[in-house]
Amino acid sequence: MTGPGTHQVGALEARLRERRDAGSKLVVPYLTGGLDGEWIDTLRALAAAGADAIEVGIPFSDPVMDGPTIQEASERALRSGTTRHSILDALRGADVDVPIAVMTYYNLVARAGHRRSASELAAAGVAGAILPDLPLDEAGPWLAAADEAGVATVLLAAPTTPDDRLAAIGARSRGFLYAVGLLGVTGERRELAASARAIAARCMAVTDLPVLVGVGVSNAAQARELCEVADGVVVGSALVRRLLDGAGPKGAGEFLAELRAAVDG
Repeated sequence: MTGPGTHQVGALEARLRERRDAGSKLVVPYLTGGLDGEWIDTLRALAAAGADAIEVGIPFSDPVMDGPTIQEASERALRSGTTRHSILDALRGADVDVPIAVMTYYNLVARAGHRRSASELAAAGVAGAILPDLPLDEAGPWLAAADEAGVATVLLAAPTTPDDRLAAIGARSRGFLYAVGLLGVTGERRELAASARAIAARCMAVTDLPVLVGVGVSNAAQARELCEVADGVVVGSALVRRLLDGAGPKGAGEFLAELRAAVDG
């Protein structure tokens, strides 16, 4: 399927566009892969509770974008023996009916090779990839490999991104455009940053892709507020903290249902 631009629309973008165009706001939770022995059950609970897609983090030992909560989750997963291959093997048999996008760091992709990494993601049923430390100017080889494999590369736009670069990022992103709500690392915030609304509005002005705001979206009220200016939200640390505290699949599903009810209200 071809989108409004010239690119092929994959499963991630097709699902989010379909939901958006039907009048729904989008909710994409983030889950650290391999966090515990129940993480695939948590994935299924999130899908059942109304997630439009799910972002699965592949743990990395030196994450530049992740704050303390997701760092702790990644360290816990790595200590238990989680690897990129174990996560992809688990996803291959997960049998969820929403698109999965993985989030990881470029070092893992570069070490395995672009074409191999992209083909392994596709073989595991992964629809999208988010590589927060790979800038657009250096992303050409990966983007070509991902496009060939049918994996949507979701690009990020920061609050400090100038207008001309923002337009270029919007034109080359696939799946959705990830509007980073504030400068700094991921984590829960008591108040929603003013920059979150501002970057959301700027992104909405330069692309027809679904625009989702992440980083600093901590609760249902903040998610609902951002959905006034964006197509949806990505929520990570608030969910991961609950899982670290023992919420399990049931608690994860209940939290996602709160977010869903808030943005649908």
